[in-house]
Amino acid sequence: MNKHLNSYGWEILVDFTPREVQIASQRENIMRKLLTAAIFAISAAQASAMCVGSGALTSCTDTQGNSYTVNRFGNTTITNGHNAGTGSSWSQTDMSVGNSVYTNGNTNGNSWNMQRHHHGSGLSTYSGTDSRGDSFMGTCTQFGCN
Repeated sequence: MNKHLNSYGWEILVDFTPREVQIASQRENIMRKLLTAAIFAISAAQASAMCVGSGALTSCTDTQGNSYTVNRFGNTTITNGHNAGTGSSWSQTDMSVGNSVYTNGNTNGNSWNMQRHHHGSGLSTYSGTDSRGDSFMGTCTQFGCN
């Protein structure tokens, strides 16, 4: 399980490999547009979040009152969050099938999606539609993403 921050600064736990986290970090501008509510980055600043639960269900609240829950079952991870400061909420569902991860999300009523496919030898491709309805796509190797 990996810890990441979404765009609201809430720490979330996701079931991604370190390579997928690296891809998300390298494509931060696209992800910020795509995941209006969920950008991935590791941060010690949110280490003070209080979490309870198990590997299957975790619920956390940070020192600013932001909260999120992560529910894991089989090849699916569902994350729901709420920003106490703005009142906004977000959710995302990640489903792993073979060498692919399919993500669907919603931020305050705006939907987005992304598909990541791992082709081996460090090659991955991704594509999707951001919360504004704009399409994006790219390729990543062990040397970075374009």
